[in-house]
Amino acid sequence: IVLISAFSFSSFISFFGLLCKNRENLYLCLSIYKKNDNTMDELVVKDLIDRLIDLSFAEDIGDGDHTTLSCIPADAMGKSKLLIKEEGILAGIDVAKEVFHRFDPAMKVEVFIQDGSHVKPGDVAMVVEGKVQSLLQTERLMLNIMQRMSGIATMTHKYVKKLEGTKTRVLDTRKTTPGMRIMEKMAVKIGGGCNHRIGLFDMILLKDNHVDFAGGIHNAVTRAKEYCKAKGKNLKIELEVRNFDELNQALAEGVDRIMFDNFTPEDTRKAVEIVGGRCETESSGGITYETMLPYAQAGVDFISFGALTHSVKGLDMSFKAC
Repeated sequence: IVLISAFSFSSFISFFGLLCKNRENLYLCLSIYKKNDNTMDELVVKDLIDRLIDLSFAEDIGDGDHTTLSCIPADAMGKSKLLIKEEGILAGIDVAKEVFHRFDPAMKVEVFIQDGSHVKPGDVAMVVEGKVQSLLQTERLMLNIMQRMSGIATMTHKYVKKLEGTKTRVLDTRKTTPGMRIMEKMAVKIGGGCNHRIGLFDMILLKDNHVDFAGGIHNAVTRAKEYCKAKGKNLKIELEVRNFDELNQALAEGVDRIMFDNFTPEDTRKAVEIVGGRCETESSGGITYETMLPYAQAGVDFISFGALTHSVKGLDMSFKAC
């Protein structure tokens, strides 16, 4: 009761009521979320972003921004600019526009710098005009989103640049901020990276625990294939292997991608040679920006980095009256 009283009760109930009512529809949308070309379905993305925006306003504004309401006249008009204070890759402009529009459709946004652009201190990415009360109440949510997304895009771009000259692509993971996965994975793509599976619904990834609980690689892969056939699902199957014996088992079973877990660069090169192009390959497990190049030079198709989303620093920017 204490927790809910801090929010707008009606907004809170409305949000979760809608979520429960449309749960099956949401799952249906999620099933088509990632197209064959690895792009994002716009309708699904908008639906999930709108839900996050609604919840974010409910938890932040509650029954009213009493600071703003107490000192700013309701009819006061003004402008604010998004001022960049740190070099990096900009991401989140489109989401920011949705934040403003969802709170107050009368707000006008003039964008000067688009997502994916390199920015530097002093750049003005956009100017927003409207009621001062609306500018002040949307400021923090917009900044939280844009700083986070720009930080992720900046880090991803840095990783991608270092791997130029190799065939290896940078992958994200499911190690994302709860509720912000769609935005964070959008930011990875804006930074030049690739999205791994979006969630548990769009790919089968048999990791060590799945294999151990299933009683071995043969059981795990066989059951996964039978499940997909029975359910009519066309899902890629990826298998994590811990050694060369498991690698040979994986190749015998036939999967779409093999993940080399905690292999050394030398063992990775040998593993890639053994696979011989029969399926996609991925390196994972403790690989950092400083250590990733030898893995790429070993010839893997992908390297996945949880740090892109779980350890990123937001890009510094501010929203100032102008």
